Amino acid sequence: MPTPVHRYRSDDEDSARWAGFPFRDGDIVISTRSKSGTTWMQMICALLVFGTPELPAPLSVLSPWLDWLGEPRETVYDRLAAQPHRRFIKTHTPLDGVPLDPRVRYVVVARHPLDMAVSLYHQSANLDRARLAELTGQPAPAGPPRERPPVREWLTSWVDREVDPRAELDSLPGVLMHLSDAWARRNEPNVELVHYDDLLTDLGGAMRRLADRWDLPTPGPDLVEAATFGRMREQADRLAPDTLGVLRDRQAFFRRGGSGQGRDLLDAAARSRYQQRVAGLAPPDLLSWLHR
Repeated sequence: MPTPVHRYRSDDEDSARWAGFPFRDGDIVISTRSKSGTTWMQMICALLVFGTPELPAPLSVLSPWLDWLGEPRETVYDRLAAQPHRRFIKTHTPLDGVPLDPRVRYVVVARHPLDMAVSLYHQSANLDRARLAELTGQPAPAGPPRERPPVREWLTSWVDREVDPRAELDSLPGVLMHLSDAWARRNEPNVELVHYDDLLTDLGGAMRRLADRWDLPTPGPDLVEAATFGRMREQADRLAPDTLGVLRDRQAFFRRGGSGQGRDLLDAAARSRYQQRVAGLAPPDLLSWLHR
């Protein structure tokens, strides 16, 4: 079994946990950046695999986050080994950090980076940092949380930050590195690149295309309806990625789910700066597709 080319590590994740994972024929690996449609794609996979809106277990149990340090590696492996159905596994690791197996299907969801960043800003306030530190073996946060700047100010600074993309995957350079790698692989027979806005505008069409590519039954209207943002928000207790108490409010995890909010927060000068930054971080054909 091939091992990851690159190892990605943070306080919460370690892509080395993929090394030696026993894949099965037909496994689906969902590789996304944070707040870019991960839970949405997990739900789509669950509906396509089980063929019913009535899922047999919470979504994060059916589709565990393999790299996350909040659960022991052996616990996650054992859970996946016990699953008799076709498996679909979550990761925030780019594809160059995951073993690439020809028997496995890989799907990457791309969202406009500014929208992803705004969702990340709001998600940060919804995390129980003390519980997260406890689960991942990190020191508990000391003192009261630092006051954050308003979202507009924070977003502008996020665009301008110069960081190592491999060390900070949720930065603008990290997001575009992840997507650039997937873009370069988009014509491989077992790699799918899905645009978040296509899920917004034609969810049924997107689900039918994935079902066809993955040799799964064509979804009916009931499955498409179950994958809409509104229906998922109604089931936040079973669908939010939190079985261990990391989220302060599971309902708030499904905050908005739209498109365009990030662009609307920037003035003309900031939008121009954003365009200059991304032009140096990703190929023009990817940016044209991503920003359409």
